[in-house]
Amino acid sequence: MIDISERAQAHFLRLLSTQGSDGLGIRLRVVAAGTPAAQCELEFCEAGELTGNEWTVECKGFNLYVDGDSVRWLDPADIDYETNATGGQLNIRAPRIKGEEPGEGSSLVERVRYVLEAEIAPRVASHGGRISLIEVDADGVVILQFGGGCHGCGMVDVTLKNGVEKTLRERIPEITEVRDATDHKSGKTPFYAGASGASALT
Repeated sequence: MIDISERAQAHFLRLLSTQGSDGLGIRLRVVAAGTPAAQCELEFCEAGELTGNEWTVECKGFNLYVDGDSVRWLDPADIDYETNATGGQLNIRAPRIKGEEPGEGSSLVERVRYVLEAEIAPRVASHGGRISLIEVDADGVVILQFGGGCHGCGMVDVTLKNGVEKTLRERIPEITEVRDATDHKSGKTPFYAGASGASALT
């Protein structure tokens, strides 16, 4: 699954030795898995901080703990440490981390979900919002639900029509319309309240 070179293991061991804590390990997880924004995150980890769903990779002098939800994105993966004139660079190569764009035989739902997760959701998340797919009907109408900073936001219609719907229809010509199924009246924490008190998602 994950191949960690001897140079990378030695590098991790050097970092761990500077922390002054016995039994410390390294935890690896994937953030925004399956999207163009996907990346790996590494952090020091004590045994008491483990959740129980990690996969343990035994290395020389320490353990690497791989987040359970990240495992499928890191199969395979190579971790290496390359030295250079300014010191060195840790490289993690995981070809599946960003996912694969659905092919010609993929369903309309699969293609809509991919565009949402790969392009639209990261942009919405950058403003504190969330977006999820409810359904795609036989007429090509996409039903979405907003959350987070978008829930109750007075500018969500602009986001829906000028951002979300425009992107989906450009990428997937079969889409005829995009609708919002969110009950915005129950939203209590819009991302941004303008001077007039109206909410706005910029």
